[in-house]
Amino acid sequence: MFRGHSHRSQDPKGRLMLPPEFRDEVFAQSPEGKLILTNFDDCVAAYPLPEWEQIEQSFSKLNMADRRVRDFHRFFISGAAEVTLDKQGRVLIPPHLRNYAGLQKDIVLAGVGRKFEIWDLERFEAQRTAMQENFDQVMDDLAGNGFELRF
Repeated sequence: MFRGHSHRSQDPKGRLMLPPEFRDEVFAQSPEGKLILTNFDDCVAAYPLPEWEQIEQSFSKLNMADRRVRDFHRFFISGAAEVTLDKQGRVLIPPHLRNYAGLQKDIVLAGVGRKFEIWDLERFEAQRTAMQENFDQVMDDLAGNGFELRF
């Protein structure tokens, strides 16, 4: 599982050094260090290859007669790029994904369970602020849908 977040800098070539705990998790799931990066929620979503293969399989269970499903499938899968961590533990983010996520020099890597997300620092902070402002309403909505948070 990927947890927490880390501030990083992207080099001029678009390479990004993963924190050690993220690197370890990637190599635990994919000994070759393979990741799939794709566009999602205004950031770059990063999946270890075995996780991504499960996602691709899940699309075969959906009804492709629904235009919204086809559009999402096209957007999500066509945005994907397979990358491999280099010996220094860096990942090269392709230009189309850097553009989509608005990635500049200052980056945040956010662990969110089975994947991690690569955010432009300003977008990440704006997203966290918006969540903070709506936190109570979101918690009420989750509780109304059966989510239980135990302390």
